Parts: sequence; structure tokens; C-alpha cells
Amino acid sequence: MSCCCGHDHEHEHHHEDATLCVCGQPMTEGAGHGRSMGRTSFAVAGGFLILNSFLLEWLFPRQEFASEISAMLGAVILALPIIWVAIKDLRVGRVYMNELVAMALLAAFAGGVFREAGIIAFFLLITIIIESRTASGAQRSIEELIRLTPHTARRLVDGQYVEGEVLDLKLGDIINVRPGENFPIDGEIVSGQSAVNQASITGESLPVDKGVGDEVYAGTMNLSGSIDVKVTKVGNDTTLGKVKEMILAAETSKTPMVRIIDKYAGFYTPTILMLATLTWWFSNGDMNRVITLMVIACPCAVVLATPTAIVAAIAAAARLGILIKNVAHLELAAKVKCFIFDKTGTLTKGELEVARLKPVDGIEPAELLLAAVSVETASNHPTALALQRLAKEVGVSPVRGEEYRELPGKGVEAKIQGVECLVGRPAWLSSMGIALPHDEKEVEGMSVVVVARGGKSIGWIGFRDQIRPEAAEMVRSLKAEGIRQCSMVTGDRTAVAAMVASRIGIDDFRGDCLPQGKVEYVEHVKEHNIVAFVGDGVNDAPALAASDLSIAMGAIGSDIAINSASIALMTNDLRRIPLLITLSRKSASVINQNLAFGMIFVICGIVLSVFGQMTPIFAAILHTLSTLIVIFNSARLVRTGEEITRAENTAALNR
Repeated sequence: MSCCCGHDHEHEHHHEDATLCVCGQPMTEGAGHGRSMGRTSFAVAGGFLILNSFLLEWLFPRQEFASEISAMLGAVILALPIIWVAIKDLRVGRVYMNELVAMALLAAFAGGVFREAGIIAFFLLITIIIESRTASGAQRSIEELIRLTPHTARRLVDGQYVEGEVLDLKLGDIINVRPGENFPIDGEIVSGQSAVNQASITGESLPVDKGVGDEVYAGTMNLSGSIDVKVTKVGNDTTLGKVKEMILAAETSKTPMVRIIDKYAGFYTPTILMLATLTWWFSNGDMNRVITLMVIACPCAVVLATPTAIVAAIAAAARLGILIKNVAHLELAAKVKCFIFDKTGTLTKGELEVARLKPVDGIEPAELLLAAVSVETASNHPTALALQRLAKEVGVSPVRGEEYRELPGKGVEAKIQGVECLVGRPAWLSSMGIALPHDEKEVEGMSVVVVARGGKSIGWIGFRDQIRPEAAEMVRSLKAEGIRQCSMVTGDRTAVAAMVASRIGIDDFRGDCLPQGKVEYVEHVKEHNIVAFVGDGVNDAPALAASDLSIAMGAIGSDIAINSASIALMTNDLRRIPLLITLSRKSASVINQNLAFGMIFVICGIVLSVFGQMTPIFAAILHTLSTLIVIFNSARLVRTGEEITRAENTAALNR
């Protein structure tokens, strides 16, 4: 079945890799380009014959028959694609916009005005070609993603690297990726180290250093070192595959405005045909007016108003690492009035750092750190990792201990140089009869471990989660966009939550929240506002599901994040969130502009044609011009966020 702008697509069977026509109809990958080239051939051949008829009439005025034959052949060639689509519509019992144009052309043929018919068909065919190229936004996005992944890979077989097809790779295979090559699969580095450009997935311009044990993703580029990678995901299971699916899902979805247009489009053509009949009757059979009316009444500008803007917005969002599952979510983002953030992993990095070393009298800070890191050297607890990083930075080497024992939820004990040492929660050490070296006010806003040696405390160490450096800027930007409230919920202690909230400008917060507590807070705020919840997508799934709009941070490589949220950010850069609101509101503004222009154009055109103030050729030219105006107006959205990527690129060059 054809769509409203003359595209010939089958609706009944949706191919799994289908993209869509600009009007929302599915379009098989690659088919749009082929049809566009076919129509271009018709336009070139027919246009040449129409031009030739004018030249013959001018240069050889006596060869009127040759001139008319050239005009007739040109008009037939140009009109054939349009009429064929209209016939296919009628065969399935559908009357839509194509029939208006087809009937206008047939009326011109019946009147013997072949040059006029050819010129009308030429401009309308050019319009359809432009629309079809614009409509294939999803197709081009997918083709660009496919080009990111190589078709071959060097697989390790019996100690030798053998070139083979990527499709033949299996989970657990080892492949080698050289500098300058893209990764064909998701995998884990087993040998070597390199810098990796992940901009195609995350939108971030700075390369990321990767080493043994780190994950790499299909479609990202290996920059500096030769590395061996163990295959962990292939095909559509890769992060790039999920990105492809999300782009398809977004572009095949429809906004409420498009659904309204689809609902009433079936009534439009019969109405225009009735108006054309009345015009013919009251104008004493003036076919020029009828032809003009049917050409100018084809509302391509109205129909393209929303889809072209959506395609441009999704393209801009994908470039910035913002993946939108459904275009209705993009529309909803413009209406959000309250943002609720998870703390750990969202507003903070989820990585503890040592904030304070406080030894008791007679103990040096370096001695306190040495005792603590010697006990914690074998632990993978976040506090232990923070101690290990600090010790490495300041050049403190841990002493090898004995009788190491870790008690989950309490702490760690070991013998260091024959002396029993403990590092753990204050409550645990207090239960063992060890006097605590601090009071609650002194450690407010920090997570604390106490260090004891030989049954006596020698000091305490405070930890804080690192707040993301752009968090405060993000909150300010959201408020500048008109967001009424920015809140935070966290399972961390209330004192820690208060410290984070005060530092980044959060309006309201809740600490000591279990998952159900987060959901209850979201439900409470939803009573008065449209709410967006922002979390890491791993432990915030209930709150994400409860909100009106859910945004998963840092979704790269996370199946849970991609599946649980309306919108997935493939980077942890919080500045993408206000950028999403900006893009959503710009999209809404552009759509309204397009619709207003399209409707005014059609109404004014119909009035002028009914009263005989417009010719058929002029109507065809205006029709093409109106379509171009809508397309170019929508294309402005593609540049949204360029200032951020430009700044990131400048920062990368200056490093």
C-alpha cells in the first residue's frame, strides 16, 4: 500500500528490519533508496522530453506534431509513477492523497494540455523524491550503524589468527583487533591495552583507556594498541544491536498528532473531490480550476510536519548518545515539571574516595593509612578499593598480613606483623569493647570506618562518594528550562543525602530509602506534576517503572538499563538531561510551526484555486516549495547540542 506522499509500501507484513516512510509506514531497508533512484530516472527522462517539446516549438514552429509527441511522452513518463501508486491504493480499497494528484493529471491529459500535465507531474515527482530521501532517516541511521561493524575478524585458532566472517563468531572465541579497526562484537579484553573511541555509542568525544578485564562494544574504534578480545555478545545481543533496535522502535512509533492525521486522512480526499466537483459546476466546467485545486490540496506539508521533525530530533539525540524508544516519550519530555534522581551512580560516580584521615594523638596519618590498607589489601569492598587507590597515589606500600578474615556488613580483621588489626564499621568495633575515636557530629555526611590495632583504636577514615562535576550545572540548567522541582532519593544515610543535595542545589531529598520507598516518593510527586525519574537502570527499575518518564544513565552495555527506561543515555554526562528537554521543546515548536504553515498554505491555495487566481503549473511549484520549507525547517533540529560536542572536542584537543 502507498503512503500519503506517494511511497509504495506494504503495510500488512512488517519485516523485522523494516524502517519507515516519513508518514509512518514501514519501509524495507534499502528499498527506499532503490525506489528513489527509479523515480529520479523517470523525472530526468520525462523532464528532458518536456524541455525538448518547448525547444522544438521554439526552434521549429512548423514541427508541431513532433513537439506534441515529445510533450505527450514526457507527460506519460512523469505521471506513470504517481498514477501507478494511486491505482495500487484503489486496488486495496483505500482513497488517499495520491488520488488527488492522479486525477489532476488525468484531467490534464483529457484536456490535451500535455506540457502542463508534464510540468505538474515533474514538480510533484521531484517533491516525492525529496520526501522519500527525507523519509529514509531511520534507514540511513541503520546503514551507518551497520558500517560501524566490520564484516570480518581475525579469530585465534590453534595459536594462529585466521581471517573469517563475523557471522561465524561464537561466544568465547578470541579475536584480535588492531589499532584503527572497529570492534565487530561486544567482548572482554584478555590481552593488551588501548584507548577506545566510544563516541558512536555514548556520544562522548574523549577516548577511554581500556585494559585486561575491561569491556569493549561493537562499533567502537580501537585507537592505539593491538588487543585480544573474548567474544561475550554477538549480533543483535550486542550494545550496537540494541541501539539499532531502539532507533527502529523510535522511528516506527507515532506521536499523538500523527495518529490524529492518520485517523482523519481518509475523509480528506472525498471532501476535496466533492469540492472539486462543485468548483467545476459553478465555474461552468473550468478544468484549470479543478486541476489546480486537486494539486494544491495535496497536503504534503501538513503530513510531513511531524515526521520530518521527529526524524531530525531522533538523529540529533542519537548523535549525542540519547536513545529514545518511542517518539511519544520525546513529546512527553517537554511537559515534565519535576525530576527525581537516584544518588549513587547517577548524581555521584558510585565510587568512594577517602575524604578524611583522622588519627588519634600520637599516630601519624601515614601510619593510620598503612595499617588500614594492610588489612584491606585483599578486599574488594568499595571502602577497601578507595584505600588501595589512595595508598598507591601517596606511595604507601601495604604490609603482608596473616589470618585474614572478612565479615560481611561488619569489617575485616588480620594480623599485621603479629599484631591483631581491625578495620570496620564503628558499631562492630564498639560491640567488641573498643572505644570509638569520634562523635557523630564530627563524621556527619561521611561513611566511616574505624581502625584498631592491638585492641585500641588508632583513628578513623571518612569516605564520600564523588559527586559528578557537572551535577550542579545540570540542576541549574534544568531550572533555567522551567523545571519546578529537582529531587533526590537514595538508600544512603540521610546525612550523606543532605550533604549531596546542598552541594548541587537539590530542592528536596529522601535518605535511607528502600526500593519501595523510592516508588512511594515518585507516586506522591506524580499527584501534582509530570515526573521524570533518572537512575542507573540496575537497582532503580521499580522507580523507573512508576514514573511518567524514565531515563537510564550510563546504559552502555546494560541490558537492564535499556529495557527498563523510556530513554537511555549511553553516557554518564548529566548535561545530556537538560539537552533532552531543550530538544523536546524545540521539536514541539518546530512541529507547531510546520503544521501552522502547512494548514495555512493548503487553505489559502484552495481558496485561490476555487476563484481561479492560480494556474496548475504555479500550484505544482508552490506544492514543491511548501514541502521544501517544512523539510528545511525540521532539519534545523539536527544541529541541537552542537555547542556541547564542539566544547568536548575542543577539550579533547587541549588535553
